Amino acid sequence: MSTLLLITSAPVSIHAWHALGLAQALKEKKEDFRVFFYQDAASVASHLQWLPDDQRDLTREWQELSIRLPVCVSAALARGITDQENAHRHQLATHNLAQGFELTGLGELADAIQSCERLIQF
Repeated sequence: MSTLLLITSAPVSIHAWHALGLAQALKEKKEDFRVFFYQDAASVASHLQWLPDDQRDLTREWQELSIRLPVCVSAALARGITDQENAHRHQLATHNLAQGFELTGLGELADAIQSCERLIQF
């Protein structure tokens, strides 16, 4: 059964951590799944976040899953997150998209919704 994890919760939310936990479990069981970061969840894709030493790093843990990590480009840009291409296009001084994440359009989300058998939103 294919599953889409639609993640909309900010990285500081417990729901964002539950999404990661489910993704880890699905990967461990070799289940077919995809993720899509939208709305406040786009913030996880910034490599400029600072965390105290005693806190887990959600961005790094998503990166360690070694799966595709698509992020809504509009949601990311609205939150100050951009890749090199969009930084150039929008005349921004630098880019800050964390390694492993990629900016995509909502067409990708529509495709993922259409092709999944189960959608779970966090």
